[in-house]
Amino acid sequence: MLSLSIVVLLSYLVGSIPGSVWIGQWRYGIDIREHGSRNAGATNAFRVLGWKAGILATTVDLGKGLFAAGIIATIRIDAIPTTGLGFWEEETVVRLIAGVAAVVGHIFPIWVGFKGGKGVNTAAGVLFALSPVTMAITIGVFAIVLFSSRYVSLASLSAALAFPSTVAIRKYLFHVDSIDASILFFGILLATSIFIAHRTNINRLLTGNESRIRTFRPSRGMRGRSEV
Repeated sequence: MLSLSIVVLLSYLVGSIPGSVWIGQWRYGIDIREHGSRNAGATNAFRVLGWKAGILATTVDLGKGLFAAGIIATIRIDAIPTTGLGFWEEETVVRLIAGVAAVVGHIFPIWVGFKGGKGVNTAAGVLFALSPVTMAITIGVFAIVLFSSRYVSLASLSAALAFPSTVAIRKYLFHVDSIDASILFFGILLATSIFIAHRTNINRLLTGNESRIRTFRPSRGMRGRSEV
């Protein structure tokens, strides 16, 4: 069993695994940070490398958050300081701390020069570990907005709002006791950070310049097209 400080360190290191970058380099000989949006996230992997690499990168990113909050956070030995946190469950708080460390690792990965993705998928993995039912509803909102609008950014922003809203409704309207208030607090912080990270997308949405998905058929990506 591990101390909280080591849990944070391990979670950060796991979060730092640059799935999209390594997949591009190992399987395709391409650094996705030099193509597309130049972002080291799964969305750019879809764009540059195609749907197979994109799904694999998404799975890796989700797994990082799920592993940190669902596995690493459970093997600590010492209790966290609870002064001022008596209204929150200690176990949930530790999972959140581990999850935040993983998200920070994804955004600032030590393995590739501290330049990573936006952390949405890794955060989604954390939320799956904390509240799978709420996360399933959030994914439903994401899918509905994505298929109706064809804007990935708008779907991400809608999901960011849906998660804390669903937590609040389930906890305070339907009185689901298994949901700790700290998850609502984290959801609000996460939504705020996602909106900040997508501020350029928001500007493009407002001005009508945001790119839409033209088709939902699996994309071959830039790499696939270059081999035709």
